[in-house]
Amino acid sequence: MRALLETQPDFCVCGEAEDIRTTLQELERITPAVIVVDIALKDCSGLVLIHRIRAKNLTIPILVVSMYDEKLFAERSLAAGAQGYLSKQQAPETVVTALRQVLSGRLFVSPELTSQLLTRAVTGKAAVAGPRVASLSDRELEVYEQIGQGLTTSEIADRLKLSGKTIETHRLHIREKLNLADNSKLICDATQWVLEKRAGGTSN
Repeated sequence: MRALLETQPDFCVCGEAEDIRTTLQELERITPAVIVVDIALKDCSGLVLIHRIRAKNLTIPILVVSMYDEKLFAERSLAAGAQGYLSKQQAPETVVTALRQVLSGRLFVSPELTSQLLTRAVTGKAAVAGPRVASLSDRELEVYEQIGQGLTTSEIADRLKLSGKTIETHRLHIREKLNLADNSKLICDATQWVLEKRAGGTSN
């Protein structure tokens, strides 16, 4: 992405970071015209980073560029404060178009998502059924993904800077929402979801 952007006469990459702490430190040092965020960060979800950026009253446009399922993460990203969502499966050159669009003050989403949002606005109903995990909150989805990555409750708590009790509460709510009988089924379900997501399959 850096190589692509630096072929453009009006773009320059002024900073990079792989986690929330470093990103926020960089934003104290520089004021970029736009921020590109991935959902997958070293320490947590990009959704958390977007919330943290907006909590600092920073109005810098944010474009999410991710391999993750648009049906699940695009609306969450916009709700968190991003101005656009671009799938990494689209042509690399599309990121330039997307950046120019959010820099001009407009939202950037795929035509499919635009149609879905318009359908919901007009009818009050989604155009198609969303992924099963769409019922999870942002934090629950983050915990669910880390369960699928093989992390224990204590490891998740340490990574998210939360108590083990809070993580256990999230696990319980996830099981209830996804109708999973016990923790072993939760682990299997989350692991399968992570594997499908990495393979580019359809999340459910």
